[in-house]
Amino acid sequence: MPEVSEVIETPFRHGELKLALRWRIGRGLRERRYDEAIVLPNSFKSGLIPFFADIPLRAGFVGESRYGLLNVLHKLDEHALPLMAERYAQLAEEPGEPVSRPLAKPRLAVDLANQLITVGRLGLDRRKPVVVFCPGAEYGPAKRWPARHFADLARRLAGSGAAVWMIGADGDRAIADEITRLSDGKAINLCGKTDLGSAVDLMSAAELVVSNDSGLMHVAAALDKPLIALYGSSSPEHTPPLAESARIVRVEGLECSPCYKRDCPLGHFRCMNELAPERVAAEIEAIESLHRH
Repeated sequence: MPEVSEVIETPFRHGELKLALRWRIGRGLRERRYDEAIVLPNSFKSGLIPFFADIPLRAGFVGESRYGLLNVLHKLDEHALPLMAERYAQLAEEPGEPVSRPLAKPRLAVDLANQLITVGRLGLDRRKPVVVFCPGAEYGPAKRWPARHFADLARRLAGSGAAVWMIGADGDRAIADEITRLSDGKAINLCGKTDLGSAVDLMSAAELVVSNDSGLMHVAAALDKPLIALYGSSSPEHTPPLAESARIVRVEGLECSPCYKRDCPLGHFRCMNELAPERVAAEIEAIESLHRH
């Protein structure tokens, strides 16, 4: 993204405090003399590094009693700002000022040389049209379409001449292995074999992406790829893909969905179990029909 000059990865897992390490990272950033930090998460922990870095303006939502850690305080009106992206955009304004609409669409630029290097390194065949599956979801199992459904769809796509690549983190490798097994090898498991940059490169080679509501779904949207976004425990009213080319697929009329839980609290997981592969295949056919016309 041309707007981003540098990305600094932090080593924290979800829920970890590691106060001494946050202090060291903050002290390391201090000499850069940043003017402002915009803190997106609402947790107390996320405000510590900008505080330790002595960044003079530290903006964020009030969250977990962060008075002092933050000094440009916004109050969140969830009804006025249902979209997560709009809530984050609010933090770029002065407190109390409205969000600038429409939101700019995220855009990712891909280096073709990097794409070729990644495809070659992984020994992938580009002679067939590529469909990318993103079968993981960091938040928890309730956001994941079942492996058997992904496998069914992979067999259908392979039967129509497509190559299916599965992309994700190392933690997604097990579910992708299961999809590979259930699809009789029709889906290639690349989970854990790429960093985020090379995952973007691979996704840029796709004709279509099928994804759970996850970070990679938003990457596909930023690449403006034809996208089938699968929703169960979460809501497209809150975290939709910000792209015109995306089609949202979910089971309608379930009182329990969205529940925003990591695991199905009722044990039946109907929101994803009942989202049949036939339904997703029909959405793919509709996309291909639109492209033909």
